[in-house]
Amino acid sequence: MHITLKLCCLAFVGLAMGCARVDHIGKPPSFTPPEETPEIQAMVAPDFPVQVLPQRAADAASLWSPSRISLLGDRRAVVRGDILTVVIEIDESAEISNSSDRSRSGSENLSVPSLIGLPQRLDEKLPEGATSDDLVSITSGSSSSGDGSVSRNEKLELRIAATVVDVLPNGVLSISGSQELRVNFELRELLVSGFVRPEDVSRQNEITYDKIASARVSYGGRGQISDVQQPRVGQQVLDAVLPF
Repeated sequence: MHITLKLCCLAFVGLAMGCARVDHIGKPPSFTPPEETPEIQAMVAPDFPVQVLPQRAADAASLWSPSRISLLGDRRAVVRGDILTVVIEIDESAEISNSSDRSRSGSENLSVPSLIGLPQRLDEKLPEGATSDDLVSITSGSSSSGDGSVSRNEKLELRIAATVVDVLPNGVLSISGSQELRVNFELRELLVSGFVRPEDVSRQNEITYDKIASARVSYGGRGQISDVQQPRVGQQVLDAVLPF
């Protein structure tokens, strides 16, 4: 029963992966409908009513008006549905090298030349050339060595517009953004999500990736070239099932 269930699950996964590839056979890959993204849902969903304080007519015409639509107003994203720019500039490198060497040797000798005459009587019964002078002799030795190194270099520079999809009770903004670029038969997609503090958003309405908590950045794609670089569905299933 369990084996049948596992096979059905594997067949379902394989079918889903196959359908994703069928989408762009003979045609460019399809864009994700914007209506299905969490950004559009945050923009069209009604938000909590904001209390607007009455202001004088002179204040509305003043350059120093606190309104967000004024010339010097604060246009940073603060409520659900607002848009801000996420700046992703990753230039990191790491290099780790470890080396270890260990050796050990030991030797033990035990001889009983005289013990109430027992060794002499024992020698008479031993084969020719055998003696009990060195009754026990043990020699041991071991050695081990290890060497390992890690070298990593990453560089990524991207800018993407993200939308505030929710405002947490403590005022932290939950953001989500997606971007798709299609060139010929290859679709590149960029996804970003995480949590930011309103005070970390700059006056240019930008936030850097190192100030995003629980940041999730995905840069990949789908299309004919990506399909060629991926192993076949059957091979992936066999790699997951076969124990060797």
